[in-house]
Amino acid sequence: MSPLSRVTETLLAALGPEQVITDRHRLRTYECDGLAQYKVVPGLVVLARDADDVATAVAACAAGQVPFVARGSGTGLSGGALPRAEGVLIVMSQMRQIREIDAANQRAVVDPGVINLALTRATTPDGYYFAPDPSSQSVCSIGGNVAENSGGAHCLKYGFTTNHVVGLDVVTPAGERVEIGGKAPDPPGYDLLGALVGSEGTLGIVTAVTVRLTRLPQEVQTVLAGFRSTDDAGAATSAIIAAGVIPAAIEMMDALAIEAAEKAVACGYPAGAGAVLVVELDGAAADVAGELAEVLRHCEANGAFETRIAADDVERALIWKGRKSAFAAVGRISPDYLVQDGVIPRTALPQVLRQIADLAAERDVRVANVFHAGDGNLHPLVLFDDAEEGAAERAEDVAGGILELCIANGGSITGEHGVGADKARYMPKMFTAADLETMQAVRCAFDPDNISNPGKVFPTPRLCGERPGRRQGAHPLQEAGLAEVF
Repeated sequence: MSPLSRVTETLLAALGPEQVITDRHRLRTYECDGLAQYKVVPGLVVLARDADDVATAVAACAAGQVPFVARGSGTGLSGGALPRAEGVLIVMSQMRQIREIDAANQRAVVDPGVINLALTRATTPDGYYFAPDPSSQSVCSIGGNVAENSGGAHCLKYGFTTNHVVGLDVVTPAGERVEIGGKAPDPPGYDLLGALVGSEGTLGIVTAVTVRLTRLPQEVQTVLAGFRSTDDAGAATSAIIAAGVIPAAIEMMDALAIEAAEKAVACGYPAGAGAVLVVELDGAAADVAGELAEVLRHCEANGAFETRIAADDVERALIWKGRKSAFAAVGRISPDYLVQDGVIPRTALPQVLRQIADLAAERDVRVANVFHAGDGNLHPLVLFDDAEEGAAERAEDVAGGILELCIANGGSITGEHGVGADKARYMPKMFTAADLETMQAVRCAFDPDNISNPGKVFPTPRLCGERPGRRQGAHPLQEAGLAEVF
């Protein structure tokens, strides 16, 4: 009997057939996350209902040395929740309880499957909200946000998920349950929370999250500005930040992204715009009034031919609807597309966008650009038609070339989507061998058997206990099918 078969027997006995999926047709539901270019049918799926179920599943995997992968809503865009054909996929989407809202201490405790926007809706009556707001916030889970250290449009002012997590309950790769941090603002000792947030499920599985709640602002103003070019919009962005104004968000879309959004949701952005900026300001009413005047002045000084201020929540929602729908909207103008995610210094925006345009033209591929202009987080959408011979390969080349441009301009291969299975091959372009060795030493401390989401993040996985340095011959994890060596 294979190790996976033994684990299947154990979990069927412990959890029952309602929570353990073995039918191949049902297993195919979970073959990929939001990055559909990678597909693997899992060997087994466990539908966890609470932390005990997660611990039971992980303990069985640890005993049988069977790899496991955690999955939330499946909205990830880097293949981070890609399952293993010979492994177990532990699905957390039924764990959706908001356990506690402690408004007095600006804290909430939630299950990992709680939808991001649901927490904000639950805390708004008390005058609070959950600040991290990925574009997928109406469907993505907070556990997934923790795994990927998700950001969102408002991360310019409020930071990423890591800035809003103060405690985690975790099932370790050995199947043990531990609590790290809590409601206190600064627990002593090593920053294990910092290691776990953004670790993409490679250090264990989160079963509860204690988060920091943010007070609802007294005033919010949203500005839509139309520019003739992305250069002008980028110059306005730099001018706003240089003036000492830190908006809650500064988002940019180019002409192709605007075209897609108009076809999808009829957002009514300025006609003829080569780029638009969505600038949102929040805070005390007096502060916002002064900042609004500064934003309008810098937009007009840098070529904005039309500016609008949302008159109410309905107009604000329509402005944001175009930006929030951008990823899905490109399906209106292209049968297939790849979503990329990289970061550059904000001042390099004009130069890098020109380089992306040159790269796309060279490979005969269209690229729609949507990004968090305020912090230089790019989300290029590489458009192609998979029915056309060679089109997918050209799109992949352009997507990879964009990451290399980010690195060459002093940036990063990911801002908020994670490395996952998609970007592992680019890690050595950004980090030295010593850097990667140090990172993997941390991973080995948590997961010495390399069974927690194996094959993700690192291009050449390290066997815990092996001597550092260059390996000769085939890597044992590659031979076992647990990793791909690039």
